Amino acid sequence: MLFVCSQMHSLLQVSYTSWFLDAFNYAIATKMDVLNLSIGGPDYLDLPFVEKVWEITANNIIMVSAIGNDGPLYGTLNNPADQSDVIGVGGIDYSDHIASFSSRGMSTWEIPHGYGRVKPDVVAYGREIMGSKISTGCKSLSGTSVASPVVAGVVCLLVSVIPESKRREILNPASMKQALVEGAAKLSGPNMYEQGAGRVALLESYEILKSYQPRASIFPSVLDFSDCPYSWPFCCQPLYAGAMPVIFNATILNGMGVIGYVDGPPTWHPSNEEGNLLSIHFSYSDVIWPWTGYLALHMQIKEEGAQYSGEIEGNVTIRVYSPPSQDEKSPRSSTCVLQLRLKVVPTPPRSKRILWDQFHSIKYPPGYIPRDSLDVRNDILDWHGDHLHTNFHLVFNMLRDSGYYVETLGSPLTCFDALQYGTLLLVDLEDEYFEEEIEKLRGDVINSGLGVAVFADWYNVDTMVKMRFFDDNTRSWWTPVTGGANVPALNDLLAPFGIAFGDKILNGDFSMDGEQSRYASGTDIVKFPRGGYVHSFPFQDSSESGATQNVLLSAGMSKADSPILGLVEVGEGRVAVYGDSNCLDSSHMVTNCYWLLRKILDFTSGNIRDPMLFSPSVKQNNPLYIDDNQLPSRRTDVNFSMYSSVVEKELICRSDSRFEVWGTKGYNLQVRGRNRKLPGYPVIDLGRGLNSTAEVFPKTHPKSRDKRKGDSSGNGYLGLFYRDELDMPVLVASHWLAPAVIAVAGILLFFSFWRIRQKRRRRRKGSGSVRMANP
Repeated sequence: MLFVCSQMHSLLQVSYTSWFLDAFNYAIATKMDVLNLSIGGPDYLDLPFVEKVWEITANNIIMVSAIGNDGPLYGTLNNPADQSDVIGVGGIDYSDHIASFSSRGMSTWEIPHGYGRVKPDVVAYGREIMGSKISTGCKSLSGTSVASPVVAGVVCLLVSVIPESKRREILNPASMKQALVEGAAKLSGPNMYEQGAGRVALLESYEILKSYQPRASIFPSVLDFSDCPYSWPFCCQPLYAGAMPVIFNATILNGMGVIGYVDGPPTWHPSNEEGNLLSIHFSYSDVIWPWTGYLALHMQIKEEGAQYSGEIEGNVTIRVYSPPSQDEKSPRSSTCVLQLRLKVVPTPPRSKRILWDQFHSIKYPPGYIPRDSLDVRNDILDWHGDHLHTNFHLVFNMLRDSGYYVETLGSPLTCFDALQYGTLLLVDLEDEYFEEEIEKLRGDVINSGLGVAVFADWYNVDTMVKMRFFDDNTRSWWTPVTGGANVPALNDLLAPFGIAFGDKILNGDFSMDGEQSRYASGTDIVKFPRGGYVHSFPFQDSSESGATQNVLLSAGMSKADSPILGLVEVGEGRVAVYGDSNCLDSSHMVTNCYWLLRKILDFTSGNIRDPMLFSPSVKQNNPLYIDDNQLPSRRTDVNFSMYSSVVEKELICRSDSRFEVWGTKGYNLQVRGRNRKLPGYPVIDLGRGLNSTAEVFPKTHPKSRDKRKGDSSGNGYLGLFYRDELDMPVLVASHWLAPAVIAVAGILLFFSFWRIRQKRRRRRKGSGSVRMANP
């Protein structure tokens, strides 16, 4: 048994990636068995760190890591716990409730084109756990930094009961995760993105390991639409013909070897005749390394199932093989099984179908995408995924409760059939638009009767420049890539309808029809057509350009009304725009505006006009108008193509769009499209692009970005400290008895950092390769 205690400097509260790399190298050199890491941060593109974690697990070291203390928000997983080869641990209390501080899934690596993985893997007790003080005595500790070493202790006990002569044969990161997730006790209340497999169970995991034979498996091994709330969000919305593919992303665990291969494509085995109505395309890792891979199911109901109502059951199988171990002559092989039980309903009417645009969302990492609410000072980055099942999950639940069916589009706007949807919902979007998208949307609205609802955010170049900070690690300036939303791009998209947003940053409270709302760092409407309905309210402009106005206001002048909500009928369709998305985003919501979203959707999807929204007093007899040269302009000092899925990219429909347009430019377009470019940057000829539907995708690790020195503080990791115990800014080392257990950072076994208080504030607001716990 190895007993290790180590401490780091208690005043700086900062650690560098290089320190971790040294510690990991020490772990590899001394052939440690188990490593606990109670730190984390949102930057899963810190490649030196991420790749070293792969190297750690490839060397048969079992890594356990805290999932993060950013709950109850979704999409807040921290790296490295979000990696598939790492055992990610969430926290519960003694009543088996998910701790409010415990971060929630899903993983966001795969967004926008794919779908996140299930994390955490397991949960353990992490609230009010008794531990040692730095000086003497004990104190109560809370946080996933506490839950993680609880699981690390379980792992160490499981290691210790396996004869040392058999440990290298049986134990590895995959087999240990298999034992933990298969032995875990599923909790009755939380969903899979809150609890993973459930509460860790030592004895059950021991029974699995005691008779363990190397094999491969899938986690989760069951997707059951009837198992609510555990299978949220899948159990909340059934499948139906004509919908975008529903993607389920499972993890392949290969206990047979550090490297494995998929032997042929996965196979769908329906258990009854109705199962033939289900069409599944697969994407998966053809090479499984280290120890893990992925299997993504893209599920659609065939057109002949448009009126079917019932359940579809069956299994998906995939065969995995690994090279033989010592003294073996034949490769090891194993067949993995994923059980499916799916609900199917007849295709809903168009007016009840909403399409959520995920494709044009950009998140951190890799770029410095700033927060949407500038009033929030302790979270400078927009890093929660901006997905319907992460920080907009409450909107998803509300829409489902209201009878709407919500689908997600991770490809350009040319890749959906407008005749199938009542409303295209554009919320908090940061990317540009292809010219083909702009032209298609114009026709979709005017000729096809599509409704469009836009929720924008602030955009002000002067404010963005002021938000930059100097990173003392990379010795460079970091500056926001765009604002809370990309208003110049939205203005291009909305130009055919005579609508544009401005560059004010408005804040204030207002009331409509008895509903109190908060406008938090929203923008204003500066162009709107005659005959539309525009609502204006007196707000304070907090932008840099509004500073002079605010000085005059403080001298006694009244606030001017700013237009923030507009609704108009355009041809056969309808358009509604609102200048703030914070009232839909659970990340920093003060008050929600679900009531407003419902009224907007009544109009855009069904042409139902609420008397308050369409009061004659707000009808525009004259258009709102400013010259185009007065509209917000794009930044010329940022190479936006580094972060964009549009700029200098080829328009292509990917695997999250309908199967019939995979690998094409979309509906009613020529096969070859144009690349989108911005002024000042050349077009890159990307050739013919993807013109076929490939079902097998080699497993690739996140590609190295040629990061400008002006994006976000890319490589820093922030500590997860005890959520409820904030008595002094120190790093605490935990004591462990375990066979050959590594201590991270030098010979440190367990980092216990402060919870993330300011996501990228490293000494001087940020540092590219600094992993830090803020006091």
